[in-house]
Amino acid sequence: MRISVQTFVTGQEREPMAEFIAGVAKALEERGVAGVWMAEHVVTFDRYDAAYKYPYADDGTPPEVMNHVGMIEPLTGLVAMAMCSTSLRLGTGIAILPQRNPLYFAKQAAVVDRLSNGRFLAGLGVGWSAQEFAATGTPFEHRGSRMRDYIQVVRTLWADERSSFEGRFYTLPECKHEPKPIQRPHPPFYFGGESEAALRRVAEFGQGWFSMRLTPAEIGARLTILSDMLAEHGRTLGEIDLVTGPADLPCNADTLAAYAELGVNEVSGICFGDSLDNYLRTADQVLTQLVEPAQKL
Repeated sequence: MRISVQTFVTGQEREPMAEFIAGVAKALEERGVAGVWMAEHVVTFDRYDAAYKYPYADDGTPPEVMNHVGMIEPLTGLVAMAMCSTSLRLGTGIAILPQRNPLYFAKQAAVVDRLSNGRFLAGLGVGWSAQEFAATGTPFEHRGSRMRDYIQVVRTLWADERSSFEGRFYTLPECKHEPKPIQRPHPPFYFGGESEAALRRVAEFGQGWFSMRLTPAEIGARLTILSDMLAEHGRTLGEIDLVTGPADLPCNADTLAAYAELGVNEVSGICFGDSLDNYLRTADQVLTQLVEPAQKL
């Protein structure tokens, strides 16, 4: 089983950003961490609209830290990580594709893949904050349908010599997109989310599923649903890389074993700090609590 981390950089760390990111990349590789997932929120708010629930808290309230701390744009962060590492898998965890321009996402992500020699993972989701969509000038409604169009736009730009797409929410005239990513036919799509709509995206387009804050029992129930959806497309669970982030749920050696029994390939812990020293302390906890137990499975 692989162990990765979800991380973010705020720009408020004590070290210069370049020094901080270089230190983080080195520390994670030294501790046997397999990859990094960088989250996306382009802006944050003093107060979040209670009508739109944060999906990873029992009361639907976003973490307090989101009220006053921002994070760097994930593809930019992954470029820096690519230049400071040799083995880390580098994923957006997750990028909110429906509030982005898919052509520019495809362009930036292809550069990350080339700079990292084929280590980029396209972690994508539809988002949950209507306020963030409003700030980007993007309609919140129909974001799932918009996502479906955008996935196909990104895929053709990465995979096809000549690209075009005609959909409800996006029209791409015939064009040529270069440079292509190193990974062929394209970098893998990992879809975040636990709803049936998210699982349908995995079944139709995905090479991976990134779930959050699910117990082994809860993952098992959703894998039954996902398996049936995959079968509709002539696919099986064996074709899907399963990643889960326990978030604030307890996760010990027994939990890792239970995830592994279900076929989960990777568990992603949360790791961040306001200085490199503090980050390294958290990385050491990831080593002892996750990496070392996972190595014994």
